[in-house]
Amino acid sequence: MEKILLEAPVFTVEAALKAAEYGINRLELCSDFGEGGETPSAGMLAFLKEKVDIPIFVMLRPRGGDFVYSSEELYVMKKDIAILKNLGADGFVFGVLDQNGHVDREACKYLINVAGELPCTFHRAFDIAADKKKALSTIIDLGFQRILTSGGENDVTQGLETILELLEMAKDDIIIMPGGGSKPEHVSQLNRNGHLREIHASCKSYRPTQSSYFHPSVSLSSDPLAFKQVLTVDQNMVSLFRKEIAAQ
Repeated sequence: MEKILLEAPVFTVEAALKAAEYGINRLELCSDFGEGGETPSAGMLAFLKEKVDIPIFVMLRPRGGDFVYSSEELYVMKKDIAILKNLGADGFVFGVLDQNGHVDREACKYLINVAGELPCTFHRAFDIAADKKKALSTIIDLGFQRILTSGGENDVTQGLETILELLEMAKDDIIIMPGGGSKPEHVSQLNRNGHLREIHASCKSYRPTQSSYFHPSVSLSSDPLAFKQVLTVDQNMVSLFRKEIAAQ
């Protein structure tokens, strides 16, 4: 059994099925790639639970933008947990901050209580927290099982040294899961101190659309490629990650 688990965020049914087929150990199921991930549909989770036999952790994020949520948004997140839990979710991924950039202890506790026995990941809201050491302590105290982080930078490459520090500080208290622009070569770099237990990598690629028709004037997206390509998973990239993990 390999010591390091490979998780992939997936935003489409196709990507989820291919990720499971290619050797990803766990899925982080999301919608809206452009916003960095939002809560996926219940139908998508229900379908995938019938088709794949690896764990599926579900993103809980009612909208894009910041991570300061109203009481109404938190209630929606609570209802989503109940629905998705009933459909077989294996865990949840969320993060709530207060207006000052600190972990919102009460809001997170509110959601963790609904999740019950299912593991919860504090996502990259951690990376924009005002005080990382204080946030780490609060997240551990709340009972989260892991933190998804790029080390407080835009990607893992820039945040690598900070991630190594977090891995050293966290030890066995919580799993520090590097993610955000992860590359296969990061595996050995992040496992320098032997504390790396999980890594998060999209292994994403795009395939051409199967549509042969394009409207000559109407565009429903600011992205000129939006209707010409579909987000999927790169089998070769998954293999490169698996090779690096096996070498540890």
